[in-house]
Amino acid sequence: MGQQATPVRTARLGRAVGPEPTTVSGAVLLLPGGEEVSARRPSLVRASSFVRPLGRRLARAGREEGLAVHTVQYRYRGWNGSEAHLAGDAEWAADEVVRRYGDVPVCLVGLDMGGRAALRAGGHEAVNSVVAVAPWLPEEDVAGPVEPVRQLVGRRVLIMHGTNDERTDPELSFRLATRAKKANRDVCRFEVHSDGHGLHQHRDEVMSLAVDFAMGALFGCPVSRPLEDALAAPPPIGLRMPLAAGFGRSLRR
Repeated sequence: MGQQATPVRTARLGRAVGPEPTTVSGAVLLLPGGEEVSARRPSLVRASSFVRPLGRRLARAGREEGLAVHTVQYRYRGWNGSEAHLAGDAEWAADEVVRRYGDVPVCLVGLDMGGRAALRAGGHEAVNSVVAVAPWLPEEDVAGPVEPVRQLVGRRVLIMHGTNDERTDPELSFRLATRAKKANRDVCRFEVHSDGHGLHQHRDEVMSLAVDFAMGALFGCPVSRPLEDALAAPPPIGLRMPLAAGFGRSLRR
């Protein structure tokens, strides 16, 4: 029997989270997690537990600014090696935002394997900012290629990672952030102490920081002092910033 071909599918944008603005001035693309290798359809359950609540919070915060928020529905569940399907779908989604809304800035917000997709697709010309939450990254081998960072030049980048994450290695996101910071000063990374991959203990703080960052990157809104300090601080200080318990309670968004 011949080898079964990988099914051909197309990526899609989910409908806008909340009421879609009459005039769109910026967009957030939410990139759920995935798997390293899989040709199966993505799991809607995986997309719901973190991505959807974050999408609702972003939509509320950006309503007056004209923010459109969409979840990217991937073709496949897996990254799939050199195919990098999730990153390709993120780039397609940025193209789709331009087609629908015109020349507006885009922020890619990814979780887990979606975090890797956000970082990899950050070089798209419409993208001005990237948020990677607990990003899945490959082991770095000095003898082989490492995850690229040059595409992030000119973008504002925020990485967040739980220090007790047993699914995705926080040390790998620190190493990537270190390399990215050498090419682009607008890179920061926050450590969520004692939290694991799902960031359940400090989910409110993580979402508040993501909203604070996205609103500043897309619309030039003032950002919190911790975020300002992290972006301005030299490595490794600005790449190992602790996310304080209770962060965001004083923010009005």
